[in-house]
Amino acid sequence: MTKVLYNKSCSVCNFEINQYKKYADDKSLDIEFQDLSDTDLDPWGIDQEQAKRRMHVEKDGEIYDGVDAFIKLWEDMPKYEFFADIAKKPVIYNLGNALYDWVLAPALYNKNKLKEKFHGM
Repeated sequence: MTKVLYNKSCSVCNFEINQYKKYADDKSLDIEFQDLSDTDLDPWGIDQEQAKRRMHVEKDGEIYDGVDAFIKLWEDMPKYEFFADIAKKPVIYNLGNALYDWVLAPALYNKNKLKEKFHGM
């Protein structure tokens, strides 16, 4: 079984994961999606803030994050295997990691922190 840990309170993350969930459910794939706010994070080896910063996937006892998490998820979904194959190409992999690590993940994390701050007032 593949387990996906994601931030349901992030509108962008939730939208994307819902697409994967629907596909996985329609195809009866052995993938479980876990919202980080409803999940014991100890088995993941991370805390709430780390979980909010990037997507995580557990597969075959290994935990992956960032681009590697997407690759592992896509490998289990026939419709998305093509994206996994492309993302594993060295140049694409390095660019994808840089984009995810330095732009996308921090931007979504900061957007959600601002949302939490203003909704918490």
